[in-house]
Amino acid sequence: MRRYLKPLFWPVLSGVLVAVLLLNLFPQWLSSSQPISRVADYLQRETNGEPYPAPDLHEAAPFSRSGGPVSYADAVNQAAPAVVNVYSSRVVEREQHPLMSDPFFRQFFGEEMPSRQRMLSSLGSGVIVSEEGYVLTNHHVISGADQIQVALRDGRETLAEVIGTDPESDLAVLKINLDNLPTMAIGDSENVAVGDVSLAIGNPFGVGQTVTMGIISATGRNHLGLSAYEDFIQTDAAINPGNSGGALINAKGALIGINTAIFSRSGGSQGIGFAIPVNLAREILDELVEQGRVVRGWLGLEVQEITSGLAASFGLNAAQGVVVSSVVQNGPAQRAGLRPGDVLLAIDGKPILDPRVAMADIAEIEPGTRLPLKVVRNGETLKIEIVAGERPPPPQR
Repeated sequence: MRRYLKPLFWPVLSGVLVAVLLLNLFPQWLSSSQPISRVADYLQRETNGEPYPAPDLHEAAPFSRSGGPVSYADAVNQAAPAVVNVYSSRVVEREQHPLMSDPFFRQFFGEEMPSRQRMLSSLGSGVIVSEEGYVLTNHHVISGADQIQVALRDGRETLAEVIGTDPESDLAVLKINLDNLPTMAIGDSENVAVGDVSLAIGNPFGVGQTVTMGIISATGRNHLGLSAYEDFIQTDAAINPGNSGGALINAKGALIGINTAIFSRSGGSQGIGFAIPVNLAREILDELVEQGRVVRGWLGLEVQEITSGLAASFGLNAAQGVVVSSVVQNGPAQRAGLRPGDVLLAIDGKPILDPRVAMADIAEIEPGTRLPLKVVRNGETLKIEIVAGERPPPPQR
């Protein structure tokens, strides 16, 4: 018997030694067999009515706060001096007492009726963006103002000149004449990402310069009905009345947006604020300073979005493009031969998926540019060429 076992001794011993060596080198091989043994253990315990062991959880690595800043004081100290308070005022006529419309009382005053005036004031914020004294703010902050006063954080105050306004983006440019002006570094709003830390600086409710912190909640927000051209950054940093025109900065103190509006049911901040991206604000700043107005492309037509019902009535396979609801007399669309009821599918080879996006794309086209259009009329696909015009200024309110 020993004669038969002796030849097997060394191979078996060698195999055991190799197995021990491999398990020492690769202990995970041993752990990989644990799920099978744990399943068998569960089945055995269930059969015997014994309590189950604690679940096997994967522990996360210890959380470290050393990677992020514990304070944003450096960013605030860098940016805050360039944020100003903007006070606008205008004189309005007070309504006369109803008795003054009675002829009996009017005979005592004749035609020289006493006029009563009162001063209306509004409060907002602004951002100094250049050493020449240019200040970015919101159009609605200074709209209709007879006088605009700017107050710096260092205590200096001065009157401001309106260089230009753009109601369709709700931006305005002011100019102040002071020496040694603080300026804010301009960031790149294209690099803003959801989850980034953001700080809002302004003068809410007139209490004085205030800084609030949050994160970027969303980018590219539109269809809000706040302005004609919308591409807002959304943040949950508290923005309140008086913050309009102030700065939205990143964690490094660079300007990434101009605070403009909030969504609120109470009138105060509810964590949904909107800022105009600084890249757009920069373009409008340059145009207002250099030309005094913002030049945008224009086709001279009104459109409406196509629903599935409208698509079926026009013989379209899917709800795509927009319906031309009206054309401006002697505008580019009328001169090109477009008619109400035409379905506009593409402009310059780019399919129309969203009317507001298409409107923004047209605005970036230089007036005088020839554009091919793809149009469906009475079930027939047409190709029409149009020459873009310059968008006329909106009517004054």
